[in-house]
Amino acid sequence: MIRRFALAAAALLVTSPAFAQSEPEVQSREYATQLVLIETTMGDITVSIETERAPATAANFLRYVDEDRFDGTHFYRAMHLDWGEPPNGLLQGGTQMNPDRVLDPIAHEPTSQTGLSHTNGALSMARHDPGTATGDFSIMIKDQTGLDADPTSSDPNLQLGFAVFGYVVDGMDVVQAIHALPPDPEKGEGWMKGQLLAEPVEIVDMRRVDPTQPD
Repeated sequence: MIRRFALAAAALLVTSPAFAQSEPEVQSREYATQLVLIETTMGDITVSIETERAPATAANFLRYVDEDRFDGTHFYRAMHLDWGEPPNGLLQGGTQMNPDRVLDPIAHEPTSQTGLSHTNGALSMARHDPGTATGDFSIMIKDQTGLDADPTSSDPNLQLGFAVFGYVVDGMDVVQAIHALPPDPEKGEGWMKGQLLAEPVEIVDMRRVDPTQPD
């Protein structure tokens, strides 16, 4: 079964207004972060993981990295939104609930707690209900702040939103190139149909990066 954003995510994105394009950046650089290199068959993506502001979610992601659980997985889903200037939407990848790779679900860290946001280049955990996230994640393409927690909402899913835990700091062109690949119109079920890539892009390796050390 493909790990994915719940139906609430589609509703959140539909109700999210189009935002002006912003360059991905690490927010509040005074907070502790960990760089991770995502090597794919289409190029490299470097992300900064928010180990201080989203400690539980970041620790989960880094455990998958350190234990090579992402190596050989794929970016497999490209959601395209029909407003604003393209590209606009999100790219999703990870373990797809492979029992040989997936770890236990983690506690949910809402953006209202972490102070993070689903801006351009943000990494966010895929889930069904809050507290079910494991080893699948998405990268935002343009601002998708409708996925942030909204404590004023009467809908429990909207109240908690999705958990941001990092940002792309290099390789957003690679993210967009993968997102632009053609989908298979027959893949997927329900609202997921037409969002799955015809040829998913392999994540060859993920590893921590020490910025003080030469390449």
